[in-house]
Amino acid sequence: MSKRASSDSTSKTKTAPAIGKQQAFYTPSPLSLAPNNNVGILIKRVQGSLNRMIEQHVSPLGLTAMQWRPLVMIHHLRINTPAELARHSHVDTGAMTRTLDRLEAKNFITRQRCPDDRRVVRIELTANGTLVAEQILPAIALSLNTHLQGFSKGEIHSLISLLERMLSNGDFPVDTPSSASES
Repeated sequence: MSKRASSDSTSKTKTAPAIGKQQAFYTPSPLSLAPNNNVGILIKRVQGSLNRMIEQHVSPLGLTAMQWRPLVMIHHLRINTPAELARHSHVDTGAMTRTLDRLEAKNFITRQRCPDDRRVVRIELTANGTLVAEQILPAIALSLNTHLQGFSKGEIHSLISLLERMLSNGDFPVDTPSSASES
């Protein structure tokens, strides 16, 4: 392949930026990837801690960790179909259906078939569901603020920026040794 053809094909595909030797932090070793040093594990632990605290705050409302998310999405984001709720919650449609069944049994939501397309079900909050949904964001804010105690506003903005950068880096396709040899 000519040098020009090679550069044309690489300019069209989005690849992750090259990681220089000074940027590589982790090595495939038990010491490097120990739980107290592993960003992935620490992020997962923080997520678990946040979820547990939010669940403690919403349990007096009659909600579990799985149940408060759809109420927030319906009320604040106007997401109103089971498929969209499942997609935004990162759960399968079966799990979302079971959650919606429980929310309906608690009189927080109703389900209505769309008159234009009977295959589509629209979810609406009941009056009781709206009252409960309005109390969820304060519980989330309290939980986040508790976890961020002692952080300055600048540190919080830096943390958000760093996490967004990690997410952006994760959007690049991964070049693995096996996929590189196939080309």
